[in-house]
Amino acid sequence: MGRSQESFNKKEVRNKKEKKRKEKEKKRQARKEESKSNSLDDMIAYVDENGNIVDTPPDPDAKTEINAEDIDVSVPSNEEVEMDPIRKGTVNFFNDSKGFGFINDSETKESVFVHINNCLEQIQEGNLVSFEVEMGPKGPIAVQVKLIR
Repeated sequence: MGRSQESFNKKEVRNKKEKKRKEKEKKRQARKEESKSNSLDDMIAYVDENGNIVDTPPDPDAKTEINAEDIDVSVPSNEEVEMDPIRKGTVNFFNDSKGFGFINDSETKESVFVHINNCLEQIQEGNLVSFEVEMGPKGPIAVQVKLIR
């Protein structure tokens, strides 16, 4: 009698493939049956008053009437606040060798760039200065910078 051409390993691989194919078929059948049970009510979602998605419909008694004219659709315009053109601030960084630095505005707490050409007096880090703000090519710059004594 001849020996079987199939080794134990080949039989094991074939059995695993068969088992995997049957599991895949079961999953496909389960998905098919599950999709039949889904109704339109199961697929509807609602949004509550906080903007969260929920599956329960809103309470009709809790509805509030909103006037359409009260809804702002555009970006609100900024009211221009008259600011003193001469501002005060502290020099928080200044590099003498390169000739530039930054001033922290005391009112707005913004950092404003300053160049040595726009200074009327010699400034250093930590000095209290008065200045005017103009728009430069890369943002606001300080001009007419003077020491406050």
